[in-house]
Amino acid sequence: MRFAFYIFIMDIQELLATAKEQTFDRFAQKLNSLVREDYKFRNLDEANREIVLAIIKKHLGDIHNGQGISSVVLERESYKLYQDRLKLKLTEEDLKDIKEILRLFKK
Repeated sequence: MRFAFYIFIMDIQELLATAKEQTFDRFAQKLNSLVREDYKFRNLDEANREIVLAIIKKHLGDIHNGQGISSVVLERESYKLYQDRLKLKLTEEDLKDIKEILRLFKK
């Protein structure tokens, strides 16, 4: 699983490195595809993938511009998830995985 996560990191880094060269729509499409098809996300169920995508989409403009998501915003998003974990049916493992994935978009 670590090797697959490394490949995922490389895919994300490649996507982020070429973000400014792509149209916003194309970038969003590639990111959406990566999140839905990548091995690291397969341990998350569809609802949890949608949670990750929703958070990323809120900050897509900053990610596309190469700014990424700030540490403060990531902490705020993580805190909201923790508060709503029962309503969203998130396990501790889900929370950990989601936070790990979101950190890849940190500036």
